[in-house]
Amino acid sequence: MNVLAFAASSSTQSINKKLVRYAASLLEGAQVQLLDLNDYELPLFSVDKEKEIGKPQLAQDFVAKIGACDALIISFAEHNGTYTAAYKNLFDWGSRINKEIYQDKPIVLLATSPGPGGAGKVLEVAVNSIPHFNGDLRASLSIPSFHQNFDPDNNSLSNSALNDELIAAISSLQ
Repeated sequence: MNVLAFAASSSTQSINKKLVRYAASLLEGAQVQLLDLNDYELPLFSVDKEKEIGKPQLAQDFVAKIGACDALIISFAEHNGTYTAAYKNLFDWGSRINKEIYQDKPIVLLATSPGPGGAGKVLEVAVNSIPHFNGDLRASLSIPSFHQNFDPDNNSLSNSALNDELIAAISSLQ
């Protein structure tokens, strides 16, 4: 199984990158490609910009990577209750290339934050949008209070109940 995993964040210190990396490691025998949104920086999407430059190669590459994988794991950071600007922009460009951007791939959606909300608002937005873009949502999970529930020395969840929920969510891809 080829799995594409990424954090929907451009932060180099992203806790969502840590979470998605750990989650992907739970898939035994899978080939995992971890993407960094910083490798897909694009001009701010607008129809005027699209007319001017067409469909950028980086956006085409992102859509192609989704097409080439067997499953997706995405972990969302929350900015003001919704997607980060970096993810939303890439998603907007990608959806102009293929409106069904998720291409019927099985998907696990995750989210975390330092606070008790666990980026639950953005996770809800993402969960509700998946069917409109041809995604096969298998599971979603919010991890609250990341720094209290993640062991940075072992790069894993230290909260056994949350870890069991994560294992179950990730297992839904197999």
